Amino acid sequence: MVLDLLLIALAITLDPLPLMAFVLVVASARGVWKGLVFILSWLACLVTVIALVLVLTGGQPPPPRSPPSTAVLAVKLLIGVSLIVYGEHRRRRLAAARTRVGGAAPGPGAGRGPASAVGDAGGRASSTQLTSEMDRSTAWSAAGLAVLLQPWGMVAAGATTVVEADTSHFATWVALFCFCLLATASLLTIELYVVFSPTAAKARLLGLRAWMERHQEQALVTICLLLGFWLVGKSIYQLTG
Repeated sequence: MVLDLLLIALAITLDPLPLMAFVLVVASARGVWKGLVFILSWLACLVTVIALVLVLTGGQPPPPRSPPSTAVLAVKLLIGVSLIVYGEHRRRRLAAARTRVGGAAPGPGAGRGPASAVGDAGGRASSTQLTSEMDRSTAWSAAGLAVLLQPWGMVAAGATTVVEADTSHFATWVALFCFCLLATASLLTIELYVVFSPTAAKARLLGLRAWMERHQEQALVTICLLLGFWLVGKSIYQLTG
């Protein structure tokens, strides 16, 4: 259970879509406060899901080979297959987009001509516009954004793993705490960076967002496929073992 939880939490914290949105939140006016609300809302979603699972199981895992245990493994298998299908869909879409623009992605030294400069400028302009829009948003908007951008497929995978939790052991509570902490680690890191280095943080974080925007598809494909294959393999092994 522990390894599964940590891998799922790592996939959640590396998901580029929430990170890109969170950068805009903390870069906006009153960004530290909005970022804190975003993080609390994000954590509330994770804690609520865990609490609901523990209430349903009574804090005791179902017996092996029992109908509830088999049903949970089947759901986990379905989630894994869904992640693989989603990751493969995005991979094919990315490959098709590269083909339309002239084949393989440019090498490390390419793409620094005038067209690249215009693209970089457009990305900075886009980030500035989005940040201006976030300036007019409220803390409630940040809270809602955290709920909306929660990677619910991965959270559902975590919920099926929490079913195995035995709350009579202290180590289980430590594992659940580490899951929530690791799933929020990237957001906490960005928030602390803004708190302790507000002057440099805004420009650097917007630059990081622009980089993530260029690589988000590759990151999503990698995360979904790796986690999907892990869940499928583990579920099949437990169902047939």
